[in-house]
Amino acid sequence: MVRIQRLPHAGDLPLPAYATPGAAGLDLVCAAPADAPVVIAPMGYAAIPTGFALALPEGYEGQVRPRSGLARNHGVTVLNAPGTVDSDYRGEVLVLLVNFGPKAFEAARGMRIAQLVVAPVCQIMLEESGNLSETARGSGGFGSTGLGMPLLKK
Repeated sequence: MVRIQRLPHAGDLPLPAYATPGAAGLDLVCAAPADAPVVIAPMGYAAIPTGFALALPEGYEGQVRPRSGLARNHGVTVLNAPGTVDSDYRGEVLVLLVNFGPKAFEAARGMRIAQLVVAPVCQIMLEESGNLSETARGSGGFGSTGLGMPLLKK
């Protein structure tokens, strides 16, 4: 069980919920005032309130991810996707939406704006070293495996 707190400005809104039995993410809704939707201009972004805070257990994070329908239909996505809700964060969950679409986008109260996937994480111990072990790939990145863009030649 994960404890969740509905904030005063979200008394009439549903708590995050899975839309279907097989859904990976909990739907997050916009908790902006009904008379003041958040309007995001093309190429603009805004932090959208969700109206809740939660207490994730240690060893877990909440990943705020885009909704595919908003991306497909409006060019709207989560700017820092996936956004991270740390296990020690107790403030309101906000969703940083960006509008890459050609028209202004209106995030209205109660609209599903993102999804929250809860996943296990581990913290590692770092040990500084003068060198790293060798691998076949080495330091190749950004398409060096042939699956992405070609490397720029110097």
